[in-house]
Amino acid sequence: MAIIHHTTLKPTKLELLTTWLPTRPWYTGSGTPELTKAGGFRLDDPEGEVGIEFMVALDTSGPEPVAYHVPLTYRAAPLPGADQALVGTMEHGVLGPRWAYDGVHDPVLRTELLALFEGRAQAMAQSISDTPDHEVAHTYAGPALPTGPAEITEDRDGTDLTLTDGTVLHIHRTLSPTPPDGTSGQISTTWEASNGTRLRTVFASLRTP
Repeated sequence: MAIIHHTTLKPTKLELLTTWLPTRPWYTGSGTPELTKAGGFRLDDPEGEVGIEFMVALDTSGPEPVAYHVPLTYRAAPLPGADQALVGTMEHGVLGPRWAYDGVHDPVLRTELLALFEGRAQAMAQSISDTPDHEVAHTYAGPALPTGPAEITEDRDGTDLTLTDGTVLHIHRTLSPTPPDGTSGQISTTWEASNGTRLRTVFASLRTP
């Protein structure tokens, strides 16, 4: 299981996201975001090489707070062929240089997220080592989901990953308490709103052909 090191990051994850988020088609703001971390969870890489985090970044720069869901992976070396998905690089106080990627483009994150839908992976606490996160819920009762390449598209509604069998894995980027309709499976968990309320929201959903 992943070890969470409580140490320095330069720049921090939120500093990287402050620059990166406004470049995304699903960013709803009009200027520089003002971000705080409002929740999320992790998944373990079975090989122990890649950090996998699903972060909620709360932007309070506009008239109303907006919660963004940002799946991230952290690697000790660049991911070949993924330059367009690089969020930025950081210096970790224990692990040294780390490359942070938009996790939807990382095959390790995609494989483990599909395993979570199927109940074969355990969601882990975001900031505590070796601790399951039992607030994360999953629903899916269909056939085995295909791993491997996925066609990725993004727009204002979020990110779609079309799998080889035609299943669409939708990453909800702006979090809403309203559950989506017509899905075959969902991953949901809670996060903390700006007023301190805990909200349960769908982070990812499946639409099967």
